Amino acid sequence: MAKGSKAKYTDKQKRMASHIEDSEKKSGRSTEASERIAWATVNKKTGGAGK
Repeated sequence: MAKGSKAKYTDKQKRMASHIEDSEKKSGRSTEASERIAWATVNKKTGGAGK
């Protein structure tokens, strides 16, 4: 899967993704999986980049 640029996300969205990613890592998920889950969650909650 191609990784897109995160440049259009707001600072709040980036912080949210970071917190979710840290939480997923603590749960024992790999770095790649936790990053994927974090950004999917941010997109679902906020409607994606540039919102």
